[in-house]
Amino acid sequence: MSSLQNRRAIVTGASSGIGAATARALAARGAEVVLVGRDRARLAAVQAQCPGSRIVELDVRDAAAVQHALGGLGADLVVNNAGLALGAEKLPDGDPSEWAVVIDTNLKGVLHVLHATLPAMRAAGRGDHVLLGSVAGRQVYPGGNVYCATKHAVRALYEAQRLDLAGSGVRVSTVDPGMVETGFSGVRFRGDQARAKAVYQGMTPLAPEDVADAIVWVVTRPAHVNVGEVVLWPTDQASTTTVQRR
Repeated sequence: MSSLQNRRAIVTGASSGIGAATARALAARGAEVVLVGRDRARLAAVQAQCPGSRIVELDVRDAAAVQHALGGLGADLVVNNAGLALGAEKLPDGDPSEWAVVIDTNLKGVLHVLHATLPAMRAAGRGDHVLLGSVAGRQVYPGGNVYCATKHAVRALYEAQRLDLAGSGVRVSTVDPGMVETGFSGVRFRGDQARAKAVYQGMTPLAPEDVADAIVWVVTRPAHVNVGEVVLWPTDQASTTTVQRR
């Protein structure tokens, strides 16, 4: 396992869930972590658990703001994690204004972050860019439509980066989890916590720390090893549509 000492790591969506768990895990192994998110108070709570970290209050949907805030940081480790889903209606019943938020966050936001941070890595001839994908980028499920489309796009960006950065020394990875118990479902169901809780009823989902552990493993491999794709399923989940419940 390579050390994370003297490495500067940007984690987007760091105020909760997988982002917060990843920030804590990277900081515990010596990385200087830049916590990126929209909610300063929640970021401050995570910062208290990440020695030496700093906060960047930022909406990744704003390309100019992302470039201004992250472009000059010289980070050599980026976890491009910010994302969300809104609704689970069938496509004809969906809300185009919500589709725009999902696309702007999950796809354009990812592009804004990689555009701001990859040039410094390429110039340095080293670095890690980790995309937080999803099994929804591999299998579509009922009601997933636009969210699944964005995660399929993220997987395409992973493959495109591998080609565009070939020979640069920059490692590109995608970590794609199945069901993880975070605030994701609460956001998806617009604050309906009973409906969100039912998503995980009768089964054991992944925890944010499980995903963070995989990310840390990916970025601490020896320099000549690029772990490209990691897929994590709860043992109770066989596919996006097959879940064993008790």
